[in-house]
Amino acid sequence: MKLQFFTFEQYKKLLAPLSLPPAWVFAIAGLGSGLTEAVVVNPFEVVKVSLQANRNAYAQQPSTLAQARHIIQAEGLGLRGLNKGLTATLGRHGVFNMVYFGFYFNVKNAFPVNKDARLEFLRKFTIGLASGTLASTINIPFDVAKSRIQGPQPEPGVIKYRSCWKTIVTVYKEEGFLALYKGLLPKIMRLGPGGAVMLLVYEYSYAWLQKYW
Repeated sequence: MKLQFFTFEQYKKLLAPLSLPPAWVFAIAGLGSGLTEAVVVNPFEVVKVSLQANRNAYAQQPSTLAQARHIIQAEGLGLRGLNKGLTATLGRHGVFNMVYFGFYFNVKNAFPVNKDARLEFLRKFTIGLASGTLASTINIPFDVAKSRIQGPQPEPGVIKYRSCWKTIVTVYKEEGFLALYKGLLPKIMRLGPGGAVMLLVYEYSYAWLQKYW
């Protein structure tokens, strides 16, 4: 979360001299923050997924560091090793943040601020909820591709899911359009309200820091 909002602010500053319309600034800064976040978190995602897919008893599972070391030794640091699924992660985070920030700030700025603090809080929460829900709905095909690429392959020793777009096309052809939206409901239940809360924490924390710092 800290990285997501910090990089969003930095990209906004970088875009300021270009005199772009605010709608573009929010969307592009969101895209940039998502891509930056993806590069940082992807190795951790690879390790996490490999540990979650491990069917051994919990007591027999390696530690996070040991699993990361094993992946590096076996597959290296590249797109087959610790950065497996990077393109899908870039798509997942880039698209999510672009829609998430772009929709929230553009819609929020289109409606007047409510003088009642409770109604203003509700206004921001509702827009944040819609932002998280919309972003989750649009980016989930990338999430599905990421899970397929980083998770166990259907046949041991045979890499079926390798690149982001090929994985999306394969899932679509073999399982149908709706397969690209598997897990959408729990994703929305997590990132709809969660996204609203994160934006509210960011907004009020940012306002407090500007006022007192």
